[in-house]
Amino acid sequence: MSAPALEIKGLQAWYGESHILHGVDLAVPQGQVLTLLGRNGAGRTTTLRAIMGLTDRRSGSIKVHGQECVHLSTHRVARLGLGYCPEERGIFASLTTEENLRLPPLLKGGRGKRMTEDEIYAMFPNLAERRHSPGTRLSGGEQQMLAVARILRTGADILLLDEISEGLAPVIVQALARMIRALKAQGFTIVMVEQNFRFAAPLADHFVVMEHGQVVESFPAAELDAKRALLDQLLSV
Repeated sequence: MSAPALEIKGLQAWYGESHILHGVDLAVPQGQVLTLLGRNGAGRTTTLRAIMGLTDRRSGSIKVHGQECVHLSTHRVARLGLGYCPEERGIFASLTTEENLRLPPLLKGGRGKRMTEDEIYAMFPNLAERRHSPGTRLSGGEQQMLAVARILRTGADILLLDEISEGLAPVIVQALARMIRALKAQGFTIVMVEQNFRFAAPLADHFVVMEHGQVVESFPAAELDAKRALLDQLLSV
């Protein structure tokens, strides 16, 4: 059996003196979608940030395609094929859609299929129409599409997506769901933090539930129906 695309063991993370993650374990096979569930403050976003080296301190093991990277700086982690889409999206307001798209450097020798601009515009027709519009003119949904599109152009094959459906109109959420299915079909590996369970449930191959910086439940999508009562209790939904 080949090594997971992303494997985390005993991950600890701190912001200053605050100890946030307490021994997180998870593994994501290549081409699968894993969804991190939990209440606000459970440690889900910190898990994504710790993977990228964006916490003040971290320890444990983080392997990307079998390569240990827990001691690497953020830009070196990214070069292994990781792309992080934060909740705040990070669109540059003074740049056009096209300029935002071209801003991140391309990964050299990455495992992922680097999408061309034409392929990206085919996947996101809204962005094609707005390619010359400044970031301030884009809707929230268009900004979210652009944030993901920037990653796809770099050649990253592991996507860390933080609350990409939050606050968006249902038609945009449906477009994002189609995007995730298309990326999965092309072999991308995706870790999602999501509050919108109705959005995440049909997309995920595996679910991990976090509480107080720890994994308290982990199960494949096939067990979702059997776990619904437990999820109601853990998530208070």
